[in-house]
Amino acid sequence: MATVKAIPPGGTFIDTLDKSFVDVPVNKEKDNAIATTEFLQAAESLTTLFDVMGSVAFNPVKNDIGGNIKKLRERQLAAPAESETLQDLVINELKTKKHTATEGLVWLVRGLDFTCIALSQNLATSTDELSVSFRNAYGETLKPHHSFMVKPIFSAAMSACPYRKDFYVKLGDDNSKVEAALRVWLSALENLIAILKGFLDRKEAKCEQASDEFWDDMI
Repeated sequence: MATVKAIPPGGTFIDTLDKSFVDVPVNKEKDNAIATTEFLQAAESLTTLFDVMGSVAFNPVKNDIGGNIKKLRERQLAAPAESETLQDLVINELKTKKHTATEGLVWLVRGLDFTCIALSQNLATSTDELSVSFRNAYGETLKPHHSFMVKPIFSAAMSACPYRKDFYVKLGDDNSKVEAALRVWLSALENLIAILKGFLDRKEAKCEQASDEFWDDMI
């Protein structure tokens, strides 16, 4: 799992990421095929954001995303030639009558969407505390799919959000530079999420999605 790195002088948190969503290849000539390796690297890099937030209450959120990345990587390692893009990985896995990685992608997209919406809303509304933005985003993305046993775990994380003034200073000394870098990063993530949501809604990408499978193993 990725770990937080020191922010370089004059830089921002985004500069510490091993891979940015901005750098994830998307092949528009092949129906917006998304490169598997780079996407998973960028998703793993995102999890360091929860370390910056500074509360162990976010460990379940980080572990949820990490667990779904692991499912996708395991499928990629098992069939690398059939998994160069996320779309190929899903379609080829489903042909084998298996769907572990496909379920992982469904849940990973939800987790990334949750994070993207929370931060985007917080940037757009300068008076909102992080707890408000993250709680709203949770209600829009993950909460409808979580069981009554899982919801309190994530709700605890929402309540443990740092104060806005304390959070943004951890992302860099120059707030305007921090916000600009976040917006570019989040815009790239939002585009990838939109592509994957559209793909996962297609008939060829459908599977029996086991709700809370990851959490059933954790509780």
